[in-house]
Amino acid sequence: MKISILPSIGKTALITSILALSALNYGFKAGMSEQEWLNWSNKCLSTSFNPAPDINLKKWEIALTNDYFLRLRKTYQQGKQEYFSFNLHRLTNVDYVGSDTTGTVKFNTQTDDIIVQTYEDPNGNIDSMATTFDLPVHNMSSTKFDSLKSALHYFRTKGL
Repeated sequence: MKISILPSIGKTALITSILALSALNYGFKAGMSEQEWLNWSNKCLSTSFNPAPDINLKKWEIALTNDYFLRLRKTYQQGKQEYFSFNLHRLTNVDYVGSDTTGTVKFNTQTDDIIVQTYEDPNGNIDSMATTFDLPVHNMSSTKFDSLKSALHYFRTKGL
């Protein structure tokens, strides 16, 4: 009686194919969740923000909130504070000017939608609105910027 090895090879190939497809199907996610986008965006902004141009800066806080606001608070050694905030739903454009080592992320909104405030300023406190906001950054590669821009676009269109 002659036995063919072809059926056993066919069974092995079928089992291997099923295992490979299962690994591919369960090994990758379709996309990031909202919380993952938020965490990544905050990490990207805080590691990329470059406070070096402000030599009198004592501390700073930058955050993208879960209600889609980008907020930056700077506190200077003399006690003066600067505060910038805007809702991503009002964002019209995000651009990057610079190199991989240093540059500026430029945020543009529809109208005067960026809150600009100063507190304890010796020259007088400011409470105004702006259309553009420049964020100095460092170590911002083009792929990192593209990812940040995608995240901001995700939040901008979320809930519209």
